[in-house]
Amino acid sequence: MNTTTKTILFSCLLLIAFMGNSQEIYFPERNADWKKTEKATYKETALQQAVDFALQNEYSGSRDLRQAILKGFQREPFHEILGPTKKRGGPAGMILKDGYLVTSWGDTKRVDMTFSVTKSFLSTVAGLAVDAGLIADIDDKVANYVWEGIFDGDHNGKISWEHLLQQNSDWSGELWGLKDWADRPPPEGGLDDWKFRKLNEPGTVMEYNDVRVNVLAYSLTQVWRKPLPLVLKENLMDKIGASTTWRWYGYDHAWTTIDGLKMQSVTGGGHSGAGLFINTEDMARFGLLFLNGGEWNGQRLLSKEWIELATTPSTPNVNYGYMWWLNEKEGNRHWQGAPEHVFYAAGFGGNFIVIDQKKGLVIVTRWLEPSKIGEFVRLVYKGF
Repeated sequence: MNTTTKTILFSCLLLIAFMGNSQEIYFPERNADWKKTEKATYKETALQQAVDFALQNEYSGSRDLRQAILKGFQREPFHEILGPTKKRGGPAGMILKDGYLVTSWGDTKRVDMTFSVTKSFLSTVAGLAVDAGLIADIDDKVANYVWEGIFDGDHNGKISWEHLLQQNSDWSGELWGLKDWADRPPPEGGLDDWKFRKLNEPGTVMEYNDVRVNVLAYSLTQVWRKPLPLVLKENLMDKIGASTTWRWYGYDHAWTTIDGLKMQSVTGGGHSGAGLFINTEDMARFGLLFLNGGEWNGQRLLSKEWIELATTPSTPNVNYGYMWWLNEKEGNRHWQGAPEHVFYAAGFGGNFIVIDQKKGLVIVTRWLEPSKIGEFVRLVYKGF
């Protein structure tokens, strides 16, 4: 055997070995039983400890989410329930490795509210608009697209799509009867302090604020010229084989008319009711799309460039991108024991979609006591 032949043979052996060690992503068909991974890919005992931990640390708030919401946001002046709510189930979750099911717990087909996890879906609708050319540039001023008055004035006129997505716009005003300053007000001061505060330059200070998130939802509705649930369904959820059970609601009075058609403007969360109502398995499918860089079974649904943008740290908060939380060490939301490249969606009551593209992991957990998420994720990583 000459040297050239040996080299070719060695290269072939390396290629075979690499192919044998690489794991193709599995994409479940709609309504199919989720295929399970081989036990050799994880440590069963360690992962069972993680599942037991999730079951033993259920969110301490009421299962009647109407009551949990009113108690959780009682500091907000004028706070009330404005959209649908639903009593929740118990803890539930799924862990995927390269798309295959490793383990699950609870009722994964039960539809529940998911609160601010909705924001990551809303961000994705913005990404679909950019990919479709409906938004030319994420740095464009929103006032160039939405002219009805909510971006009038020197301050609001400076706000870009990126500012809204990163929650650092400091948009000032009222939408659907809700005032921006009344949403999650600071612990110090009172009504007059909050009303007449000095505005921050857009892009400089991150403030988690559902009124401004709903301004983004309204603005995207104007751009798409159709209800955002329909946009999400047609462009993404149907194509990833999601069930027919998920719903996306707005406030009962949040209606607008576009092209002669009356349509609801949805919310990006549920702390006044509404938002995304969805089961655990559909959340896992959404996470799997992001795990695979926006492709589903060979079909490009969302650009890889958008996912990279959405998971890039913002200047005011390194733990936040385009409505995705990031596990950067420099921030105050870093989970010890999990890699920095991990990103996740998070919602009130302990709803999470956690994605590790390098390790091939998607972790969905629901109704976990929020303060326990870091410890839970550490336990999961001990299983791989």
